[in-house]
Amino acid sequence: MSDAYTHSETFNGNDFSVTPLTRGEYENCKFHNCNFANCDLTGFKFVDCEFDASNLSMVKLAGTGLQNARFKDCKLLGLRFDHCDDFGLSLSFDTCQLNHSSFYKRKLKKTTFDNSQLQEVDFGECDLTGAVFDSCNLLRAIFDRSILEKADFTTAFNYSIDPEINKIRKAKFSVMGLAGLLGKYDIDIRK
Repeated sequence: MSDAYTHSETFNGNDFSVTPLTRGEYENCKFHNCNFANCDLTGFKFVDCEFDASNLSMVKLAGTGLQNARFKDCKLLGLRFDHCDDFGLSLSFDTCQLNHSSFYKRKLKKTTFDNSQLQEVDFGECDLTGAVFDSCNLLRAIFDRSILEKADFTTAFNYSIDPEINKIRKAKFSVMGLAGLLGKYDIDIRK
């Protein structure tokens, strides 16, 4: 039995935790106000799909394809994006809650995170070249041997990034964010 292929369909208010989404490939689909909480999306493929005002917390993403997937006003707590299929992985987030999620070792060049909660998110060994963290809360987010070159942290806050173990060449930071770069030195920075 082959997996389903669905194109240009809109799903509105579906509770996939009760009635599971059919396994397959979804292209140019919109998911509005849907509940995916704790669903198993192993092997699914989402291409040019939009997720709006949906709950995807604790979804299993083993081998899941996310190509140009856009998330707006979504709850994405505890997701293991590091388990997704690497091929064509392309994401954007606007006003989302991504706390306790993991992007470990993912290539996320030019990924946009707008006005999102990224508390305790694992960005260890990530390639975030040119990524934008606009008005994002990065409290206790992990940056360990990450590539942050040309990334924009100008309006991000609560981050702690060690310049000695991360590549930050040409990254953008505000003067207000200097404490997030110098925290390990236990120095007193005054305004």
